[in-house]
Amino acid sequence: MKAVIYHSHNNIRVENRPVPSILDTELLVRVHGCGLCGSDIIKITHQAPPPVVLGHELTGTIVERGKAVSNVEVGQRVIVAHHVPCGECHYCRHQNYSMCADFKTSNIDPCGFAEYIRVPEQHVQHTTLPLPDSLSAEEGSFVEPLACCVRAVRRTPSLSGDSVVVMGLGSIGLLMIQALKALQTANSGNLRVYGVDLLPERLQLAHDLGADDAFLAPTGEQDLREVLDPHTAGRGADAIIITAPGVRPFMQALASLRKGGTINIFAAHAGTVPINLETIYQQELSITSTYSSSPTELRTALDLLSSRKVRVDGLISHRLPLSQFSEGVMLMRERAALKVYFQISGEQVWQAHTTM
Repeated sequence: MKAVIYHSHNNIRVENRPVPSILDTELLVRVHGCGLCGSDIIKITHQAPPPVVLGHELTGTIVERGKAVSNVEVGQRVIVAHHVPCGECHYCRHQNYSMCADFKTSNIDPCGFAEYIRVPEQHVQHTTLPLPDSLSAEEGSFVEPLACCVRAVRRTPSLSGDSVVVMGLGSIGLLMIQALKALQTANSGNLRVYGVDLLPERLQLAHDLGADDAFLAPTGEQDLREVLDPHTAGRGADAIIITAPGVRPFMQALASLRKGGTINIFAAHAGTVPINLETIYQQELSITSTYSSSPTELRTALDLLSSRKVRVDGLISHRLPLSQFSEGVMLMRERAALKVYFQISGEQVWQAHTTM
């Protein structure tokens, strides 16, 4: 079978690998396709040391089931997420699931950018979800990234009448806007959600997907506050979720927050930012972050997609075969793609124990 194997940040190859063998508690899944995530790009650009598993936004069809597995069937289409928390440790009891040691060490085999994957026992039990007939494989690939957004929304406080700003309108930012509308509006009443991005063409997408308004990102640290003040009665935003990396988005967010407001750092940031701690103290500002999701958010995300409360049609800008993996990475790094989706296996029937 074909699989994308990370040897180093500048040596990532599509290789021939044996189809994985499974244990009685595991599954073998033929992968339909897999989305390219910003975290995949970060692993490459930050020159992460191997072993590195690339690809986790996937759907597939079960082609072999271990004897001890009874909750799913061969031939069933499924979503498979890559990390599983133990649910019992100190971090899990505090709902810091992505800090759990099991979460950090668990993964699919060999990676999401492969024609077949072995699904370990804990993934079979907790992060393998049937894909409804109403959703395509491409739509299903958004369950995992949407689940991360769901967790971010739940970690960002809001009340009826509040204004929340999403900085960065890539595919994640556009999912975040919809998650805010679907979840917080249901709980908090009239929530106003605004988007900010450097690319003008993404502003209309944000409007189309439910944003109350969207603005071109200004250059100065204080300029975003001037843009938002007419929409927030001069107070500033109640909460800002940063999905774009960099010092400038963070400093703009800090300057645009109301007294007592919250910044949620969703994007990975390299380097350091200057923070005036007296400002944080005097204005009672909160700075939090969200990293990944949990099985609970996966199920919520699947429900949001199935009910069409979150739409992903139009978010995939490029569909590529695995052989063009390097091209997909470059498109994302150059911000030339909104979302890259790798079309991996067709609808061919797999026969157990056949050499691929």
